Amino acid sequence: MTAEDNISLEDQWEGLLQKIEKIVGKRPADLNGVLFLIGVQELGKGALNFTKEQKQDLMHIGVCEVMSISGYYILTRRDEDGWPHYEQSGKLPFTDLLGQEQLLKMHVIEYFKRVE
Repeated sequence: MTAEDNISLEDQWEGLLQKIEKIVGKRPADLNGVLFLIGVQELGKGALNFTKEQKQDLMHIGVCEVMSISGYYILTRRDEDGWPHYEQSGKLPFTDLLGQEQLLKMHVIEYFKRVE
């Protein structure tokens, strides 16, 4: 059991947002903002001007990438433009909206532990 195991999810989330703010120079407004940043990171092309549809795609990439930690998604390929594509490989746990947000936050925190 690590010291982080005793820290609440919300405290870990707050700490992560502070780390991101130091790195990026701006605090993400919410979970979607963090998922967007993960999507940009996984795309690997840097900070470009993205269309609204591309921003939604990048958030989806973020969700797929963090949920791949638990095997819910698998990266299957990159298209000719370098965009990653995933397939769902496991049944997502059925939870309410709050439960889904907490599950995503736990996976996002784990993602950042792995890329540090």
